[in-house]
Amino acid sequence: MNDAAIDGALRALADPQRRRILAAIRTEPRAVGEIADVLGVSQQIASHHLGVLREAGLVSGTRSGVRHLFAVQTDGFAAVRSYLDDFWPTKLDALRRAVESGSGPDLG
Repeated sequence: MNDAAIDGALRALADPQRRRILAAIRTEPRAVGEIADVLGVSQQIASHHLGVLREAGLVSGTRSGVRHLFAVQTDGFAAVRSYLDDFWPTKLDALRRAVESGSGPDLG
């Protein structure tokens, strides 16, 4: 995933309504109407947020008859996680050095 895609995913995740949508579809695909009911918003607002999440690569949509079901797209999350994981080695190394030296960690 390139920088623009990661930026889009992080911007999409910054919105609390979108995070609530992701929580609602974490375990099973749901239709727009169901998602709107969970959020307590109109289907139009839910559709807007789903569009942003889809564009960011965090959800996918499929048709089941007349229903349009949305599910979490794990590939989008894997790219964001990979980006964030790059920050951990230096922090873990600082913690290891602090533990080994007997001083408190300077994780700044």
